[in-house]
Amino acid sequence: MTSLRRILLLSIIFAGLAPGLARAVQPDEVLPNPKVEARARDISAGLRCLVCQNQSIDDSKAEFARDLRLLVRERLNLGESDEQVRDFLVKRYGNFILLKPPLDLETAFLWGMPALVLAAGGIALLFGLRRVQPTPAAPLSQAERDRLAALLDADTPL
Repeated sequence: MTSLRRILLLSIIFAGLAPGLARAVQPDEVLPNPKVEARARDISAGLRCLVCQNQSIDDSKAEFARDLRLLVRERLNLGESDEQVRDFLVKRYGNFILLKPPLDLETAFLWGMPALVLAAGGIALLFGLRRVQPTPAAPLSQAERDRLAALLDADTPL
């Protein structure tokens, strides 16, 4: 029983680690200097793959993402800072390349869209609920009132 629990626990741990191990970086891309490689991974994790669009270039297996990873490493090898590399890519591809674009005049609509959609949905729901009015119950006919009175006065259960 304890060995079964150990196997289950190890399976859960390895399943949790699997997404982190499934990077798309190829062995020939890895830089020999571990510090520079860590910087490259950090930058790549924040850049959007323009082919996949919802993955970082570090996770994407697209050929274009590979080219961007190599470009990041090349610029780091030239001695550029992390910010210089990001700025170069933003100048080339725009803020869309960043997975978390900055809040500025160009991206305000993008950042505000969820709030606008939520507000529009709330307003639509409010107006929709105002239109729904309960229908009044039709008055009982004289025959129905007599029947109800007879049932209420009767000692016998229904």
